[in-house]
Amino acid sequence: MADRVEVGYVARAHGVRGEICAVAHDPESTTLGDVAAVWIRDKRYEIEDARDTPKGFLLALAGVEDRDAADALRGATVEVDRADLQLEEDDVLLTDLVGCAVRRPDGSPYGEVTGIEMGPQVRLVIRDGNVEREVPLVDALVTAVDMEARTIVVDLPEGWPEETVQ
Repeated sequence: MADRVEVGYVARAHGVRGEICAVAHDPESTTLGDVAAVWIRDKRYEIEDARDTPKGFLLALAGVEDRDAADALRGATVEVDRADLQLEEDDVLLTDLVGCAVRRPDGSPYGEVTGIEMGPQVRLVIRDGNVEREVPLVDALVTAVDMEARTIVVDLPEGWPEETVQ
């Protein structure tokens, strides 16, 4: 597992004093308001002030003094140190699902998670040889996640679509 976790991106500069508007991948996340520092383009920035708004968190970062410096960060990913995350005991980070073996309820192999597709619905990208499948990350289809064993169980209806990739 990586020492840092991507939690969002810099959407834009805000104002003339160097604040950025950072948008979290999870709209319900308060992480950007809870941590003391973020990583942007492999540089650590102390957060001097954080305000939650309907369009994202407005962050004042140490060393980012004006609009030009803030605008230079536009589009960059925002990461936090994994150790700074406040997770509940059963919480699982999406990034940690990559590399997990996927099985059917009968135990037969179904592939390996090779990525996560974000969007209106989060989907696991599962690859098995030259077959790629996308499975929505919902309880009705993903019935078990065992991070200790690094396995996921999916229960899919007959005829679930798959795509052959080269």
